[in-house]
Amino acid sequence: MKRPIAIGVLLAALASAEVCLAADPRYPDWPCAQAKVPEISLAAVWAGPPLDDVADKWKDDAKVSALVTKLSARRVPLEDAQKAITEYLTAAAASKTLHGKLLFAGLFDSLNAQRSSVLNGLERVMRKQREAADKIRADTLALQALQDASPPDQAKVEELGNQLVWETRIFEDRRRVVKFVCEVPTMIDQRLFALGRTIQQEME
Repeated sequence: MKRPIAIGVLLAALASAEVCLAADPRYPDWPCAQAKVPEISLAAVWAGPPLDDVADKWKDDAKVSALVTKLSARRVPLEDAQKAITEYLTAAAASKTLHGKLLFAGLFDSLNAQRSSVLNGLERVMRKQREAADKIRADTLALQALQDASPPDQAKVEELGNQLVWETRIFEDRRRVVKFVCEVPTMIDQRLFALGRTIQQEME
């Protein structure tokens, strides 16, 4: 294995340090360019009547709970979710306001929990990335030491070189995944806001 390959791996490892620098010191493990907002603010997504009187009561209504589960799933297109809300609240008739509040309370709880899970997952991956970057640096230095030996042990050089290629590939693949997942919290915010607006329109 040639030295330029080892140097290239080392540069990749050093570049990882920039990825590992947190933009907000309050959240050292946060890997995204977007600011970390731990929870969705109710006021930011709901302009309807207060939800204090319904609280966790949505869990006691089997139909509402089932609908919350369905609408919270991001695989369900937003348009289909909004249509399901309209159909549900139209059928609710006189108790439309109560059912609308129960439904949104459920969506708020569920999507906030889903969002928290994504945030925690991102921070776990960030910690793994730091560990991986340290391992790549250490293995790069070890590879260079093997190459500088006289004579070099070519079998060990090749083995460690292949290991570094694999470690770097995993690191880069994980970084690409993180970049995509960083968009998910915003997508959840937008979905909750849109569904809340639909509920409010149907309640009016």
